[in-house]
Amino acid sequence: MKIKVALLFGGKSVEHEISVISALQAAQSLDREKYDVIPVYISKSGNMFSGERVGDIEAYKDIKSLLSESCEVAFARVGERTALIRTSPKLLQKPLIDYIDVAFPVVHGTNVEDGTAAGYLNMLGVPFVGCDVLSAALSMDKYAMKVIFRDRDIPVLDCVMCDSREYLSDEHAIIKRVEAEIGYPVIVKPVNLGSSVGISKAYDREKLSEALAEAFLYAKRVLVERAIENLTEINCSVLGNEKSARASVCERPVGSDEILSYEDKYIGGSKSSKGMASTKRVIPADISEENTEKIRELSVKAFKALGCSGVARIDFMIDNSSGEIYLNEINSIPGSLSFYLWEPAGLSYPALLDELISLALERDRENKKITYAFDTNVLSGVKLNGLKGSKGKA
Repeated sequence: MKIKVALLFGGKSVEHEISVISALQAAQSLDREKYDVIPVYISKSGNMFSGERVGDIEAYKDIKSLLSESCEVAFARVGERTALIRTSPKLLQKPLIDYIDVAFPVVHGTNVEDGTAAGYLNMLGVPFVGCDVLSAALSMDKYAMKVIFRDRDIPVLDCVMCDSREYLSDEHAIIKRVEAEIGYPVIVKPVNLGSSVGISKAYDREKLSEALAEAFLYAKRVLVERAIENLTEINCSVLGNEKSARASVCERPVGSDEILSYEDKYIGGSKSSKGMASTKRVIPADISEENTEKIRELSVKAFKALGCSGVARIDFMIDNSSGEIYLNEINSIPGSLSFYLWEPAGLSYPALLDELISLALERDRENKKITYAFDTNVLSGVKLNGLKGSKGKA
């Protein structure tokens, strides 16, 4: 019997379109002899849709038309199973679309990748691919990530974190703090975004002010960190869980600017984007064997430090002036699922997807061994009188 896989993508995120590309790439590579794949598109408003054309990348050239031809859906717990149902079935149409064995979220960015999707799926009790709630949230929060990495002796750059309230009340104080603690040049980035959205470089006070204004358009918290003037970017993927994980080959992405832009990552000069797979890159990275092994070791260490599961991409920077290596960030659901970093290591994309689903089912089996509730008679004697609380008068 085939495993029924709900493939989730889209979402209320600035990385919405990239999620569509990544997910439908995966859909093409899932082995249909093993899996029944049900694509579930999450619109930018947060509504979920399914239908015949939801899995067709050409349909997303006219999303309004696509949605009119698709049905709005939701997940529901039915006994011990999780079902995908139509929220407004037509006449003579059954609400049930199918029961789901495993969910496969291929989502990027805030409101989905940051633990939101994981929490939703966990509450439904359906096995799901990727990080759990905590590791997903930590992976998305660049500041919290740094705090944990420092504690585990994983090298990261010094930074200043500020929130929108601080910024609106006294932008000058933030600028003075940055100048005192870090100095120029600096990189300014939203704390919880990826894909280079809202990221810019500043060499002086005026540019820092502009960079902060840009970053706060996309997030409530912003990170300012020291910029490395002469750097080499290196990425590495990790596959597994906190018990057992392994690293892929390394890559050196090639950008057209000092900061690898959204266009560099996803368009790659082509009108027909293939997501991160279209980025210009050197594989394996043209760096020393010593640095390659150090980055691969740090990648696995960082993956386990956050308690990640599934596949992730860890981005590093080599300071060419000092030779120091710094971990930049971790992506818990990387663009194109980083399949292009595993193929050179002998792991095909279909085999990668098989392993990700196996990891999800393994975690589900382990979780079922844990006791989450026990019988109690606490509610048997409770009486609520008006607005009075359980400890006395309100």
